[in-house]
Amino acid sequence: MNHSHETALDGSTVVWITGASQGIGKAVAVAMAREGMVVAASARNAEQLEALAKHSTELRGKIIPYPLDVTDQNAVNKTVNQIIQDHGQIDQAILNAGTYIATPATEFTSSAVRQQVELNLMGVCHCIEPLIPIMKTLGKGVIAINASLAGYRGLPKAAGYGATKAALINMAESLHSELSETGIDIKVINPGFVKTPLTSKNRFPMPFLMEVDKAAEVIVNGMKGRRFEIRFPAIFAALLGFLRLLPYPLYFWLIRKTG
Repeated sequence: MNHSHETALDGSTVVWITGASQGIGKAVAVAMAREGMVVAASARNAEQLEALAKHSTELRGKIIPYPLDVTDQNAVNKTVNQIIQDHGQIDQAILNAGTYIATPATEFTSSAVRQQVELNLMGVCHCIEPLIPIMKTLGKGVIAINASLAGYRGLPKAAGYGATKAALINMAESLHSELSETGIDIKVINPGFVKTPLTSKNRFPMPFLMEVDKAAEVIVNGMKGRRFEIRFPAIFAALLGFLRLLPYPLYFWLIRKTG
């Protein structure tokens, strides 16, 4: 694999994005390369990453493929070391790899939950483990964890998915309060429905469905800002934020009405 060595040395920001072969991850990778950043793009699908790198040769920055399965801690450690070796540092990380498997209560299986825990939750943990010491040594860095508005409260058919996303929000809050003094900025990204290959499988109405490029723009701007939470679309996020405040009887009544 042809990794370039002239990157971070020229002062470019190095950003590592997981789940970069499609959907939000891919759109963010392109948007950041357009701004002149060096994007280390990881996903399981090496061919899609290569295609993405080829398509971005005209951009100010560059996208470099680092194929990876984030469920494998050793593979993650090797990839992180390789990025450091190639570019000298990792300034930002967007931990975006994840999946959705419907878990309706009447067909509940622990295996569907485990699959999502391994990828959505443990996949993020595997990346955070090597990143914290690296950024601590640098004295700076941004780690953004892609959770979901579905992590705010329990939603029908999302017992597994929602549980992993709620765990990520809680983890991000916990890490944020501890790491802010070390110069590491932890952020959480909570998207609503975004037009991606993942949501195209949904067979239910998706309110406020957002275009993926618009979502990427919000994330890129959010990475520059000081706010802990990057959430969108604004109206849907505000509605779900309001649901968080409701007492259980009212909340369950509302969910039954809408579900």
